[in-house]
Amino acid sequence: MKEKRVPKGDVLEAARIAGLFGVKRTSDTIPIAIPPVEHAALTFDVQPMAIVVRTLVRTVYRTGVEVEAMHGASVAAFTIYDMLKPIDKGITIDRIRLVEKKGGKSD
Repeated sequence: MKEKRVPKGDVLEAARIAGLFGVKRTSDTIPIAIPPVEHAALTFDVQPMAIVVRTLVRTVYRTGVEVEAMHGASVAAFTIYDMLKPIDKGITIDRIRLVEKKGGKSD
């Protein structure tokens, strides 16, 4: 993992791409999630026994994109899980949560 590669490839880059697809394709799996996304970015904090996935999503519309952000984070986490499970049979996904929301109707 130090060199960002395992037998299946570059874990973090694969997870970043998958997470971006997850953000953009949220409405394919959650029917009422339809706001157009103007910006999406994923970052990873690699710790000794964890990888923290952070997703930032923006739109110019007066609606929230927190579901899109959490969907992208979950797809990235599933990708990390899938790529690392041959190496660590005890791997888990611990939680997905909203950290901060700005804008939209409720702000």
